[in-house]
Amino acid sequence: MRTASHRIAQLPAYAVQRVATIKRRLIAEGRDVIDLGAGDADLAPPAVAVEALTAAAHETRMSRYAFQVGHLPFREAAARHMERRFGVRVDPVTEVLPLIGSKDGLAHLPFAVLDPGDGCVIPEPGYSPYMGGAVLAGAEPVICPLRPDRGFLVELADLPADTLRRVRLAFLNYPNNPTAAIAPREYLDRTVAMCRERGITLAYDNPYCEITFDGYRAPSIFEIDGARDVAIEFHSLSKSFGMTGWRIGWAVARPELIAALVTVKQFIDTGPFLAIQQAAAATLDHSEAIVAGVCDVFRERRDAGVAALRDAGFSIEPPRATMYLWVPLPSDVPSGPFAERLLEEEYVAVLAGSSFGAGGEGFIRIALTVDGPRIAEGVTRMARVLSGVQGGV
Repeated sequence: MRTASHRIAQLPAYAVQRVATIKRRLIAEGRDVIDLGAGDADLAPPAVAVEALTAAAHETRMSRYAFQVGHLPFREAAARHMERRFGVRVDPVTEVLPLIGSKDGLAHLPFAVLDPGDGCVIPEPGYSPYMGGAVLAGAEPVICPLRPDRGFLVELADLPADTLRRVRLAFLNYPNNPTAAIAPREYLDRTVAMCRERGITLAYDNPYCEITFDGYRAPSIFEIDGARDVAIEFHSLSKSFGMTGWRIGWAVARPELIAALVTVKQFIDTGPFLAIQQAAAATLDHSEAIVAGVCDVFRERRDAGVAALRDAGFSIEPPRATMYLWVPLPSDVPSGPFAERLLEEEYVAVLAGSSFGAGGEGFIRIALTVDGPRIAEGVTRMARVLSGVQGGV
């Protein structure tokens, strides 16, 4: 008897879940685990969020269904944030949608805009829900390798003409997970122009736009001329505000795209907990002050990680955004076995580049989820493993 669909069989393994399972066992054994794997930093949520949540949780009305209408103060706070941060004005009712984390919207978007067999551009390496949503919606994944010599940019013009004709949705993510790459303005200009020309919906995944360094400022896709015609942008309070487990984010797009995503989601969920939406609204209204402190923390961790990696003989440049280091391995060391050995022998969790797709082979991702000394200790352990495995794991 068949117990799972053919689409389930097409899904890749979810590496973060496997790492979490092994980590749990090692901790139970009393091991000193340094977790640089999942992008879940050890930062406390903002006090304003905790206070607003506590107050809202005492209000009976906050325990009712949110549905996709959500909480108007959160929609309004998201719209104010978009205008303050990016100079982009949006209607909070028709152009903003509360999400159960941005992952929710990203994974469900293919159901809203694709028919079976339509092409969906998936960056590789890339965030697993892009592939998961496309496969489960019956779409055709169109893999676009992110190459170091091309700045880890998705170049739609490089696709074969017959493939490009089938593409109806493209996922982009800059600042990028896992490579930490950023996108030049002229790249965004030409990509939006091609999406308009080809009738491609552009899903712009932007959860790391606040975690930037050295004077860099990450844009919204809606700062690009013509983007409103084709783009939907996803934001999250997870990474920039220490609220990963709260599961709250939002999407921004023209009304027709928002309405399509609402239609899908109303058959799947009833929206984020209203009290969390209230807390998110309070947080966004203080976002500038909160994010400044978060960036200081991640900058210190980035610098500590880069210094430790260079001392250990790795070649790496300091990224200008995100909470990740994308670290090249020697050519004779496969990332998957190396990451597994590092965890089992030295109790350091990282993610193999190959866990983000075959295009990530040759790298590992270090998440800046603990303080600088612990990151440096993790790198020291990593160098010990590497010295024992070069030439084969």
